[in-house]
Amino acid sequence: MTDRIPSQDRATTTGRASAAPGTAEDRTAQERPGGVSRRALLGTAGATGLVLGAAGGGVGYALAPEGSEAPAEALSQLGARRAMFHVKHQPGITTPLQAKGHLLAFDLLAGKGRREAANLLRRWSGTAERLMAGEAVAADGHDTGVALDAGPASLTVTFGFGHSFFSRTGLEKQRPEALAPLPQFSSDHLDAKRGNGDLWVQIGADDALVAFHALRALQKDARGTARVRWQMNGFNRSPGATASPRTARNLMGQLDGTGNPQESDKDFAQRVFVGAGDGPEWMANGSYVVMRRIRMLLDDWEGLGLAEQEKVIGRRKSTGAPLTGGGEHTEPELDATDKDGDLVIPLNAHARITRPDQNGGAAMLRRPFSYHDGIDADGVPDAGLLFLCWQADPLRGFVPVQRKLDRGDALSEYIRHEASGLYAVPGGAGKGEYVGQGLLEG
Repeated sequence: MTDRIPSQDRATTTGRASAAPGTAEDRTAQERPGGVSRRALLGTAGATGLVLGAAGGGVGYALAPEGSEAPAEALSQLGARRAMFHVKHQPGITTPLQAKGHLLAFDLLAGKGRREAANLLRRWSGTAERLMAGEAVAADGHDTGVALDAGPASLTVTFGFGHSFFSRTGLEKQRPEALAPLPQFSSDHLDAKRGNGDLWVQIGADDALVAFHALRALQKDARGTARVRWQMNGFNRSPGATASPRTARNLMGQLDGTGNPQESDKDFAQRVFVGAGDGPEWMANGSYVVMRRIRMLLDDWEGLGLAEQEKVIGRRKSTGAPLTGGGEHTEPELDATDKDGDLVIPLNAHARITRPDQNGGAAMLRRPFSYHDGIDADGVPDAGLLFLCWQADPLRGFVPVQRKLDRGDALSEYIRHEASGLYAVPGGAGKGEYVGQGLLEG
């Protein structure tokens, strides 16, 4: 849990650098009182697929109070940020961390197959595109109104297919080899009811109501075709909560994501995304995501002293620097010893075990959400990490690292893997297409 994750705060920096002034493009047919539309798109961002409107600068999303003649006020930068739907790789993979997330899986109903699944993905893609643009669910105005006065708030919706989807739809020959079920690990305490599933959906946004609005819209779209198998809700630090962009912290107080692969790395795409010819044609530009609900045994963890916690992780809690010194991104001296001849970074330290150079180069893009589901029957917090990792092949990414952790990670004493899933996430949909169309109509 110590690999670097793109900081959600970086979305602000990226947006300022890449937002370009221009003429507002109004894609909504309905006008607000005072002649101001619900959404006005101005400028595009770069690799993250984000658009950022700057309040007061003549750009962004503007809203007027309902039933009022008052002039519209521009939304805050947080509300105005927009992620694009029609991109090479689905949104929500390299998108900077969002403040609120929902993960859920669906199972197709009895008697529903390939045709019904295609219709559902078509509906879902249309709904996701509209909501990510800050528009109403449908042009006819039939909307719950939950996010009526909000902008897109960096909303992303990501869709994937589970192992069982292919047998349910008669597409077994199109099932990727990389989607083979994950092996069992000795540290697993998995609840089968909260894992796997035919279809997987990830929703992320910087506003909780925007995320919930999308959740309800997608659930309603699925009626008559699929039912929810499980749902999990997560969160991260809100953008702008820190004075400057920094790596996120998890519920153990640790910086979580210091060694993540970066988009600037020359082998980033090779590690994270499926290349043409590396699997079924429909998976080109897609990725595989492993989901693990990892409960943190916080009472036990918080009972440790600071020095003990830092030895478990192998890094300073305050800065994320390796115990051998330097800053967060300083390379650790794995052979360094103390005055007694003991390794400064223990052999079973989490940060040592998870390093790519300790796992044959295995690496993955980690992009989790924290969760807190209250207090359980024993009076202890049901809280932890909704771990999500993205890779071109889980057998070369997640599996070797987890096997290594399973054999002797000091952190394993303070966490418990309670749910798991593996999903094939196809590439982004082109204009006029829906996600998964190459599979379902190929």
